[in-house]
Amino acid sequence: MRFRDRHDAGRQLAQRVGHLRGSDVVVLGLPRGGVPVARVVADELRAPLDVLVVRKLGFPSHPEFGMGAIGEGNVRVLDTQLVARYGISEPEIDEVEARERVELDRRVRKYRGNRAPASLAGRTALIVDDGLATGGSARAAIQVARAMGARRVILAVPVAPPDTVASLAREADEIITVTMPSQFRAIGEWYDDFAATSDAEVLAALESGPRTVAAAAPSGPSGPSSSSEVRISIGPVSLEGFLDIPEAARGVVVFAHGSGSSRRSVRNLAVARRLRASGFATLLFDLLTDVEANDRTLVFDTELLARRLLEVTKWVERQGYIGGLPIGLFGASTGAGAALRVAADPDAHIRAVVSRGGRPDLAGDRLPCVRGPVLLIVGGADEPTLRVNREAAASLRCRHQLTIVRGATHLFEEPGALETVAELAAEWFEGHLDTREAPRDLPEPIHR
Repeated sequence: MRFRDRHDAGRQLAQRVGHLRGSDVVVLGLPRGGVPVARVVADELRAPLDVLVVRKLGFPSHPEFGMGAIGEGNVRVLDTQLVARYGISEPEIDEVEARERVELDRRVRKYRGNRAPASLAGRTALIVDDGLATGGSARAAIQVARAMGARRVILAVPVAPPDTVASLAREADEIITVTMPSQFRAIGEWYDDFAATSDAEVLAALESGPRTVAAAAPSGPSGPSSSSEVRISIGPVSLEGFLDIPEAARGVVVFAHGSGSSRRSVRNLAVARRLRASGFATLLFDLLTDVEANDRTLVFDTELLARRLLEVTKWVERQGYIGGLPIGLFGASTGAGAALRVAADPDAHIRAVVSRGGRPDLAGDRLPCVRGPVLLIVGGADEPTLRVNREAAASLRCRHQLTIVRGATHLFEEPGALETVAELAAEWFEGHLDTREAPRDLPEPIHR
C-alpha cells in the first residue's frame, strides 16, 4: 500500500474513521506533516480541525530520552517513575520545561495566532499524523490530549510499523491505520511525494475548514464577502469546488491543480488566501471526480482537463455576482498545461495566466496561440521543469515573463519559497486583471 501524497493518505485514512462521523470529535493534526492529512479527515467527518503542538521533555543530561511532554495551557505530563528512578530534581525539570515552552509558544503563535485552542473537555480527540516511526511525538500528543480533558483519545495514521502500534496501544483508546508493513524503514518510503510541509501549507490547511454555502449570494462585485462549496455540472460529471469571494472583488482567479492533487491542495490554498487579500475571488475545484483521479491516463489527459477548465470558466461567467469580473487562471504542474490550452481557446475570455512549477509543454501546439499575459514561475533548483519552461517561453507569442525562485525545488517547500510564489502571483494579477492598466511585456527571466 502506497500513497501518492499526504492528501491521498488523508483520503484513504478518512475511509477508516467513518464510525466517528456525528460524534463529538475534534481532529488534531500534528505539525507540520500531519496537518494536511488531518485536513482531509476533518472534512470527511465534518469535524473541527485544530493543531496540537507538543514538545517532548528530555532528560537534562540526555535530551533524546523523554521523561514527559508539555502542551498548551501550561499542560505538563511526566513519567514520575522515570523521574524518581533517576533522581531528577524539580528545578532540573523546570529548567527543561522553560526551554521547551519557549519553542512551543513560538510554534503556537505561528500556527494559531490569536485563536483559542479547541476545547477537548469531555470530547473525543482524534490525533492525526502522516505516519509513525518510533512514536515518540504521538505518545506525547496522546498524553497531552488526555491532560487537556479529552474523554477518548484516538490515534490515526496512514502508515506505521506493527511494533510501534503495539507500544502505543496502552496509551490510546484506539489506533487506526491504513497499512502496517512488516518491513518498515521510514515513513517517506510509503509516499510517492513526501516533500516537507511548509508553515504556509499548515496555515492554509488550518484556515480552509469545513465550508457552508453562503446564506445569500452577493448582489454584485461590491457585495459582502462569502465562502461556499459549489458543484459544477459538466455533462455527466459533477465537479466540486471552493468559491471564495472577498468584499468588492476585482477579478476571479480559477485554479487548475496538478496531477495527484485536488481542490484541497494546501499549496494552492495558500496562494488563494494571498490573492483574496488583494481583492480577487478564488475558485479551487477538482478537475476529475474521485473515481477518475485513480486513472493515471485521465490525470495526464491535458485535452480533457482543458475542456473541463474551459467549461468551468463559462460557469463563472454565468454567475451574476462575479460573472462580469475579469478571469485569470492559476495552473500548477500539469494543470498549467490545461490553463494555457484554455487561454489559447478563441471561445475563452482569459485575461491573465500564472503557472507555478508548471508543464506548459503539455499545451503543445497551442502555445503560440495563447493570448497572454503569462507568468511562468519555476524553482531555480528544479532543472527539468526550468528547461521545459524556457522552451515554452520561446514558443509564446503573447506577453510573458519567466521568474525563477532561487534555490526552490519543484514543490516550493523551502522556507519562504511558497510565500514568494503567492506574492508573484498577486502582483501579476494586480497588474494584468485590471483593464485600466496596459500590461508590460517582460520576456526575460527574472530571479527572485
